[in-house]
Amino acid sequence: MTEPLKHECGIAMIRLLKPLEYYQEKYGTWQYGLNKLYLLMEKQHNRGQEGAGLAVVKLDAKPGSELVFRERAEGSAAIQEIFGIVHKNFEKVPPARLNDVFYAKDNLPFAGELFLGHLRYSTTGKNGLSYVHPFLRRNNWTSRTLVLAGNFNMTNVDELFDELLREGQHPRVYADTFVLLESLGHSLDREVQYQYDKAVKTGAKGQELNDIIEKNLDLNFLLSKASQNWDGGYVVCGMLGCGDAFTYRDPWGIRPAFYYHDDEIVVVASERPVIQTAMNLGVDDVKELQPGQAIIVKKDGTISLPQIQEKKPSFAPCSFERIYFSRGSDADIYKERKQLGRLLLPQILKSVNNDIDNTVFSFIPNTAEVAFYGMTESFDEYLQEEKHKAIQSIGKGIKDEDLSKILARRIRTEKVAIKDIKLRTFITQDKSRDDLAAHVYDITYNSIVPHQDNLVVIDDSIVRGTTLKQSIIKILDRLHPKKIVIVSSSPQIRYPDCYGIDMSRMTEFIAFRAAIELLKENNLQHIIDSVYKKSKAQQNKPKEEIVNYVKEIYEPFTDEQISAKIAEMLTPQGTNAEVELVFQSVENLHKACPNNKGDWYFSGNYPTPGGNRMVNTAFINYVEGVDRRAY
Repeated sequence: MTEPLKHECGIAMIRLLKPLEYYQEKYGTWQYGLNKLYLLMEKQHNRGQEGAGLAVVKLDAKPGSELVFRERAEGSAAIQEIFGIVHKNFEKVPPARLNDVFYAKDNLPFAGELFLGHLRYSTTGKNGLSYVHPFLRRNNWTSRTLVLAGNFNMTNVDELFDELLREGQHPRVYADTFVLLESLGHSLDREVQYQYDKAVKTGAKGQELNDIIEKNLDLNFLLSKASQNWDGGYVVCGMLGCGDAFTYRDPWGIRPAFYYHDDEIVVVASERPVIQTAMNLGVDDVKELQPGQAIIVKKDGTISLPQIQEKKPSFAPCSFERIYFSRGSDADIYKERKQLGRLLLPQILKSVNNDIDNTVFSFIPNTAEVAFYGMTESFDEYLQEEKHKAIQSIGKGIKDEDLSKILARRIRTEKVAIKDIKLRTFITQDKSRDDLAAHVYDITYNSIVPHQDNLVVIDDSIVRGTTLKQSIIKILDRLHPKKIVIVSSSPQIRYPDCYGIDMSRMTEFIAFRAAIELLKENNLQHIIDSVYKKSKAQQNKPKEEIVNYVKEIYEPFTDEQISAKIAEMLTPQGTNAEVELVFQSVENLHKACPNNKGDWYFSGNYPTPGGNRMVNTAFINYVEGVDRRAY
């Protein structure tokens, strides 16, 4: 992606199922859990570079001693920073004591059995250490102490906030993370109180009372009660001070979560290959948490996988995870990205007039590389068929010279675009910034035949198109191709997201701007006015009644017409080559990614009612000139 988006966060949870001395003896260190958490977080660095945090719970901590330890930091080096702080606690400890697992358990911070890590990208514009996960809700009761982290974005914070007010609470911050923390915390308090009242009637006191409460805490009921009105995409991880833990996935399956467990460990992460690498596992060893399902680990190590909320009929796992966000090392995602490239063959052939002998194929580094492999494989197969037909048409009397000429045909691939530098924010003057932006990518000179070759360059998605216009098309034109074809392995991005991707304003989408221009050019301004009036009329309706009328903006035009307008808008003045843009179809996206059909940013089909409310607000903001997020 030429313009990286802030997007879904990453989570990592570990529960050690054996005493620390077991890991000391088998793996040579009681820090086995910490080490695995570090690896899980580093391998998910792609999911959050604005901040990171970790928390550790000690099981059976002695009264008067700390039982929850937490570190958080901001910035792209946050993982190294927080683990550096953790290990500083061990630097001055004599080696004999550091390796004494019983000393460590009783005296050293972060020497625990339950771990929670988080990587953060802000998709709401709210920054600062106070917004970095995990969040902590302390209490003298271990069973009421809650640590929370997640990969989520809620569309109905207003409703959840009002619920807390009706319960008599006074929330300190209006943000989905804080609201979820208090919502879960409130349900936890009530569950603990319920178990307390039952236990007291039996005459239980002191530690016995505490043990009964912890044993009988019903996290299944707690999660069900707290989440019944949640609207959004989420994977929520929680740890209780008593040692219980859970990870819960939204019932639409929007956000991903994977897990593994054996008799030593339970591991949860946002991506499957991360767990495979950290634990040296095969593909089938790692399971995906199902929509509406939770994995719950009790203090005694009992593991359950209850269905918290029913899987929604509008089940829609995020397809952008497959196209771009998740690591391409996942076995299925790798195949899907190749298939996204393969399925573009007919459109690309049309765009180059079937002249593949005079076409060079390349990609925009680095995330489109796998789709590039699929695209070129499909052209190799196509060319093989063409060679076969040519040989058959000549027949048995074919001359060696003609045969050699046919067999010599090949698909020409080059690394044409090279990502060179990153801009620095101290450059503030627009002209200087734009000039430097034009040099973010460099080219491989003499890699094509000037004025003869077409140049086909694939990217995984095009959102705003700014980098294409300011940099990529300009530098590709320096090679003097006959035609430049920019190919997107994803469809046109037409609608904002509200489930964890930072694209919430209509003006961010070049496809939307192109459709608006086409409406104006064709004297169809009344459609814009009509959509605005319809949107405004339903602004105060319950989210369940709101309809996405923004779809009507695109209805008068074909995908090809919008693509042509996008190409016109993104072609810099003075470009000599003809420029064409080719986008994946939504139909082919579903063929390539059959199990991840969440396509609302392309189709406008939001899986939750909150999505329709958000796009409604985004369009109203656009017409009224309000420059703010729609959620």
